[in-house]
Amino acid sequence: MTSVAEAPAKADLIEPTTTTPPPSMGAEFVGRKYVQLVLVLGALSAISPLTIDMYLPALPQLTEEMQATPPQAQMTITGLLAGLGLGQLVVGPLSDAVGRRKPLLLGLAAHALASLLCVIAPSITLLSVTRTLQGVAGAAVAVVAMAMVRDLFSGLRAAQLLSRLVLVMGVAPILAPSFGSALLRVTSWQGIFVVLSVTAGLLFILALVALPETLPPSRRVSARPGQSLRAYGVLFKDKIFLAMVGVAGLMFATMFAYIAGSSFVLQEIYRLTPQQFGVAFGLNGIGLILMTQINPMLVKRHGPVKVLTASVTVAFLAALVLLVVTMTSFGGLVGFLVPLWFVISSAGLSFPNAPAIALNRHGEAAGTAAALLGSAQFLIGGLTAPLVGALDNGTPVPMAAVIVGTTGLASLLLFLTRRGLSTVRYD
Repeated sequence: MTSVAEAPAKADLIEPTTTTPPPSMGAEFVGRKYVQLVLVLGALSAISPLTIDMYLPALPQLTEEMQATPPQAQMTITGLLAGLGLGQLVVGPLSDAVGRRKPLLLGLAAHALASLLCVIAPSITLLSVTRTLQGVAGAAVAVVAMAMVRDLFSGLRAAQLLSRLVLVMGVAPILAPSFGSALLRVTSWQGIFVVLSVTAGLLFILALVALPETLPPSRRVSARPGQSLRAYGVLFKDKIFLAMVGVAGLMFATMFAYIAGSSFVLQEIYRLTPQQFGVAFGLNGIGLILMTQINPMLVKRHGPVKVLTASVTVAFLAALVLLVVTMTSFGGLVGFLVPLWFVISSAGLSFPNAPAIALNRHGEAAGTAAALLGSAQFLIGGLTAPLVGALDNGTPVPMAAVIVGTTGLASLLLFLTRRGLSTVRYD
């Protein structure tokens, strides 16, 4: 649970209106039941990175078959991220009003259908449209999973559970490109979307039988548009919440600058095969997992704010090294991969901690808060992905430059709000 000390003069933030979940809700998830909760929520949260990452090895093939340019192919990523971002702004307040299960199940069913529409898309433009629909459907899954965490837990428990979710989600970036590469040996890029459709269907069944409703009617809010606008108004007045939204979005954009550019950089410039690309991509996923494994221990000892600040700082410094390496070609492939590994691994510490700080301040509207947080992540990421393509000059420099920009802005946000962040305390 959060407590905020009184500011001595001008307050940088409004008083957070945290509400601790009733003890009977989070307290019942212990032992095997807690492990089951982590695995189910993690599997649901993994649908978005699976949807993004699994077809990355197929981007060159897709680009050639559809006679598209690399920036046009990257727009299929942008469409997905835009759908994920905008969809959450609607689904979040809706889930605060009607509960979590209905939007979740509807989103999974729609995701399965949208994936099949991607299979039959006849052009790169229509594929971008169907990918956007896929993102809107996936938005329900992403926002509900995060809101369920805040329904059940607060403070350090929420931060620790989010770390476990990121750990489970971290498996998806490792497996997805390799799995996509393996699928390309026996099928085309369309087959990858068939697999995604089946995956969404299986997750629908899993959520239906294994996940309870975490928001009882007594804690729901009105579904009227005015109520939703008031809830967003409260969030926009909280400068610390907005700073955490910005940091989370920028670090997410760092990841998607890497995702948008890595397929072409590693396969076209460094001449890796799709299978080798999957291995290189997986190494960064391993770093992300290692950091999320130790995050609960670090948070318990130092608190989310210090861990977040340190991780963003390291990511920015590693990004500067990455930019120098790409501009000078120092070290070749190894020189490129090493600082990139530190960027992505450090991001693994920011992903659970920025949301934990933000959501802990607004437990009474967890769905709306998670929606604004999630939409910022995907919308900022969606703007970043085409920027890498637009700056393409046949070298890795544009990707590195964008990563420097995103991590640098995240560091600046933390610096500007350091006084307000210093007042945040966790029990």
